[in-house]
Amino acid sequence: MGKNEAVRATGRRKNAIAQVRVLPKGEGKITVNAKPVEIYFNGLPHQVRDVRSPLEVIESAKGNDYVVKVIGGGISGQAGAARHAIARALVKVDEKNKKALKAAGFLTRDPRMVERKKSGQPKARKRFQYSKR
Repeated sequence: MGKNEAVRATGRRKNAIAQVRVLPKGEGKITVNAKPVEIYFNGLPHQVRDVRSPLEVIESAKGNDYVVKVIGGGISGQAGAARHAIARALVKVDEKNKKALKAAGFLTRDPRMVERKKSGQPKARKRFQYSKR
Protein backbone atom coordinates (compact mmCIF):
# COMPACT_ATOMS: atom_id res chain seq x y z
CA MET A 1 0.00 0.00 0.00
CA GLY A 2 1.12 3.52 -0.77
CA LYS A 3 1.72 6.06 1.97
CA ASN A 4 -1.29 8.21 0.99
CA GLU A 5 -3.77 5.37 0.41
CA ALA A 6 -6.70 4.97 2.78
CA VAL A 7 -6.62 1.81 4.91
CA ARG A 8 -9.92 -0.04 5.37
CA ALA A 9 -10.98 -2.44 8.12
CA THR A 10 -14.16 -4.01 9.52
CA GLY A 11 -15.15 -4.48 13.15
CA ARG A 12 -18.11 -6.27 14.72
CA ARG A 13 -19.90 -6.45 18.05
CA LYS A 14 -23.34 -7.90 18.82
CA ASN A 15 -25.40 -7.19 15.68
CA ALA A 16 -23.44 -4.07 14.68
CA ILE A 17 -20.92 -3.91 11.83
CA ALA A 18 -18.49 -1.01 11.44
CA GLN A 19 -16.36 -0.23 8.39
CA VAL A 20 -13.55 2.28 8.85
CA ARG A 21 -11.32 4.20 6.45
CA VAL A 22 -8.09 5.64 7.84
CA LEU A 23 -7.16 8.83 6.01
CA PRO A 24 -3.50 9.80 6.51
CA LYS A 25 -2.43 13.37 7.24
CA GLY A 26 -5.34 14.33 9.46
CA GLU A 27 -5.74 15.71 12.94
CA GLY A 28 -7.29 12.70 14.69
CA LYS A 29 -10.94 13.43 13.82
CA ILE A 30 -13.41 10.53 13.94
CA THR A 31 -16.64 10.79 11.97
CA VAL A 32 -19.37 8.17 12.38
CA ASN A 33 -22.01 8.02 9.63
CA ALA A 34 -20.97 11.52 8.42
CA LYS A 35 -21.31 13.07 11.91
CA PRO A 36 -18.61 13.85 14.48
CA VAL A 37 -18.30 11.03 17.03
CA GLU A 38 -19.47 13.29 19.89
CA ILE A 39 -22.70 14.15 18.05
CA TYR A 40 -23.41 10.61 16.80
CA PHE A 41 -23.14 9.13 20.32
CA ASN A 42 -25.05 12.12 21.69
CA GLY A 43 -24.66 12.59 25.43
CA LEU A 44 -22.97 9.22 26.01
CA PRO A 45 -19.36 10.01 26.97
CA HIS A 46 -18.48 6.37 27.72
CA GLN A 47 -19.39 5.40 24.12
CA VAL A 48 -17.22 8.22 22.73
CA ARG A 49 -14.39 7.18 25.05
CA ASP A 50 -14.83 3.57 23.88
CA VAL A 51 -14.46 4.56 20.21
CA ARG A 52 -11.43 6.80 20.91
CA SER A 53 -9.62 4.28 23.18
CA PRO A 54 -7.39 2.71 20.46
CA LEU A 55 -6.03 6.21 19.68
CA GLU A 56 -5.09 6.66 23.35
CA VAL A 57 -2.98 3.46 23.22
CA ILE A 58 -1.25 4.34 19.91
CA GLU A 59 -0.04 7.96 20.09
CA SER A 60 1.00 8.10 16.41
CA ALA A 61 -2.61 7.26 15.43
CA LYS A 62 -3.69 10.82 16.24
CA GLY A 63 -2.14 11.98 12.95
CA ASN A 64 -4.88 10.27 10.92
CA ASP A 65 -8.58 10.91 10.32
CA TYR A 66 -11.10 8.09 10.68
CA VAL A 67 -14.31 7.76 8.65
CA VAL A 68 -16.55 5.10 10.23
CA LYS A 69 -19.75 3.67 8.76
CA VAL A 70 -21.85 1.63 11.21
CA ILE A 71 -25.01 -0.37 10.56
CA GLY A 72 -27.17 -2.60 12.72
CA GLY A 73 -27.36 -3.18 16.45
CA GLY A 74 -27.75 -0.54 19.13
CA ILE A 75 -25.58 2.29 20.41
CA SER A 76 -23.39 0.07 22.61
CA GLY A 77 -22.81 -2.50 19.88
CA GLN A 78 -22.02 0.19 17.33
CA ALA A 79 -19.45 1.81 19.63
CA GLY A 80 -17.80 -1.56 20.25
CA ALA A 81 -17.78 -2.37 16.54
CA ALA A 82 -16.22 1.01 15.72
CA ARG A 83 -13.49 0.44 18.33
CA HIS A 84 -12.78 -3.02 16.89
CA ALA A 85 -12.61 -1.63 13.34
CA ILE A 86 -10.28 1.25 14.29
CA ALA A 87 -7.97 -1.14 16.17
CA ARG A 88 -7.83 -3.52 13.19
CA ALA A 89 -7.11 -0.62 10.84
CA LEU A 90 -4.23 0.60 13.05
CA VAL A 91 -2.67 -2.87 12.78
CA LYS A 92 -2.94 -2.65 8.98
CA VAL A 93 -1.31 0.80 9.07
CA ASP A 94 1.65 -0.46 11.15
CA GLU A 95 2.17 -4.05 12.28
CA LYS A 96 4.10 -2.78 15.35
CA ASN A 97 0.79 -1.54 16.83
CA LYS A 98 -0.54 -5.09 17.17
CA LYS A 99 1.17 -5.95 20.47
CA ALA A 100 -0.13 -2.89 22.36
CA LEU A 101 -3.67 -3.16 20.92
CA LYS A 102 -3.88 -6.89 21.66
CA ALA A 103 -2.70 -6.31 25.24
CA ALA A 104 -5.45 -3.71 25.68
CA GLY A 105 -7.99 -6.21 24.33
CA PHE A 106 -9.09 -4.16 21.32
CA LEU A 107 -8.40 -6.80 18.67
CA THR A 108 -10.55 -9.52 20.25
CA ARG A 109 -14.02 -9.79 18.74
CA ASP A 110 -16.51 -9.85 21.65
CA PRO A 111 -18.49 -13.07 21.04
CA ARG A 112 -21.41 -12.25 23.36
CA MET A 113 -24.70 -12.12 21.50
CA VAL A 114 -28.34 -11.90 22.56
CA GLU A 115 -29.66 -15.39 23.20
CA ARG A 116 -32.58 -16.43 21.02
CA LYS A 117 -36.10 -16.74 22.41
CA LYS A 118 -37.20 -20.35 22.83
CA SER A 119 -40.72 -21.47 21.88
CA GLY A 120 -43.07 -22.17 24.76
CA GLN A 121 -41.31 -19.59 26.95
CA PRO A 122 -41.92 -15.86 27.43
CA LYS A 123 -38.22 -14.97 26.94
CA ALA A 124 -34.91 -16.74 26.25
CA ARG A 125 -34.53 -18.18 29.77
CA LYS A 126 -37.64 -17.08 31.64
CA ARG A 127 -40.17 -19.85 32.21
CA PHE A 128 -43.90 -19.65 32.74
CA GLN A 129 -44.91 -20.02 36.41
CA TYR A 130 -45.41 -23.65 37.46
CA SER A 131 -48.80 -24.39 38.95
CA LYS A 132 -49.21 -27.56 41.00
CA ARG A 133 -53.01 -27.25 41.18
